[in-house]
Amino acid sequence: MKHLVLLATLAATPATAQELVYDFSHTQACIGQAEDWHDKLACVGTSADRCMEESAGGYSTIGMGSCLAAELDDWDASLGEAYTTLLARLEGYDADAPDHVVLKQADMLEGMQGAWIGYRDIACDYERAKWQGGTGGGPAALACLVEMTGEQTLKLQADLNFE
Repeated sequence: MKHLVLLATLAATPATAQELVYDFSHTQACIGQAEDWHDKLACVGTSADRCMEESAGGYSTIGMGSCLAAELDDWDASLGEAYTTLLARLEGYDADAPDHVVLKQADMLEGMQGAWIGYRDIACDYERAKWQGGTGGGPAALACLVEMTGEQTLKLQADLNFE
């Protein structure tokens, strides 16, 4: 009997993944229409929320985790792009800076980003710990990662747009 339950569980998992309806354009469109910083922040998680609404089993633990992980992947990619572009720009600024400038912007960005990643990871582990090993811990940690990574991405993108 245990084997039948295990097989039924394993058979259901790929179907749930195949039925995932996810599109990052929902978040991007929301940000594009946002009038201010707080409106942009409110857009973070929009695609994962929509995914949960539109996917079969989207509000199950597996569904929530899958939708949140998909949006996290998109934010991670956007963050990497914004960081790389901003770092290159700041390295150029630093190269042109007068000799008396002690704090190099690129060095500060690298240090800040490294410290931020450590903070984000432990803050989201804390969110997971609140669930005391329960199944909601995974989605709680992923929601935290989406929120914090989205916010950091928007901050770096704002720096890119600041001239």
